[in-house]
Amino acid sequence: MSVRRLTAACLLVAAASLGVSACTATGPGARSECEVSGCTVTFDRGVEAKVSVLGVDTELTSVEGNLVTLAVAGQPVTVPVGETGSVQGLNLTVQEVTQDKVVVRLATGL
Repeated sequence: MSVRRLTAACLLVAAASLGVSACTATGPGARSECEVSGCTVTFDRGVEAKVSVLGVDTELTSVEGNLVTLAVAGQPVTVPVGETGSVQGLNLTVQEVTQDKVVVRLATGL
């Protein structure tokens, strides 16, 4: 096998292993777990909860009944629980709302 092919094979294996690995990030009152298909963010309620995910700052601003309002890159979006909304090229699905937390799935829509 030539050096060029060996190098290309090694880069392909490295890229594939990075693509399937999960990562986590934390911010004040929030944590995210990301994988290739998107990120799941858990916000704590009752605090100024925010985290940087998929390259944008995301903040839980309010919960009123079944409506969750987030600020994504400073732009507000309100999404009902169980539904999906879009902002800044991201799809946001509110998965769960309890007294203690709000769980939101963010994906690039690709």
